[in-house]
Amino acid sequence: QVQLLESGGGLVQPGDSLRPSCVVSGVTLRDHNIGWFRQAPGKERERVSCFSVHDGSTYYADSVKGRFTISRDSTQNTVYLQMNNLKPEDTAVYFCVASRGGVLSLWMLGEYDYGGQGTQVTVSS
Repeated sequence: QVQLLESGGGLVQPGDSLRPSCVVSGVTLRDHNIGWFRQAPGKERERVSCFSVHDGSTYYADSVKGRFTISRDSTQNTVYLQMNNLKPEDTAVYFCVASRGGVLSLWMLGEYDYGGQGTQVTVSS
């Protein structure tokens, strides 16, 4: 059974940092492209970042570029999202995904095979 379990969200002030993590079980990250998406209340799901297992390329939404960093620890089968200089508009449920398909399908079309339930990130003063 494949499971993606996120943690590490929370309530922070603007300018603060968080580092959500996603522990993956049932599949190995060594052969899955991975990503983070987010969804705020009343809004559509939004891509945040992806990591290509093929060549290590990373992709970021313009709104988070320069502030967020995606990484993975293959030995721990864990995905991270370092989020710095958080803004109120970053408030959302963040969830990680894993895909056996191409990274461009994941990034451009939002197609993935497995996803977690998410962790809430709230940025407010």
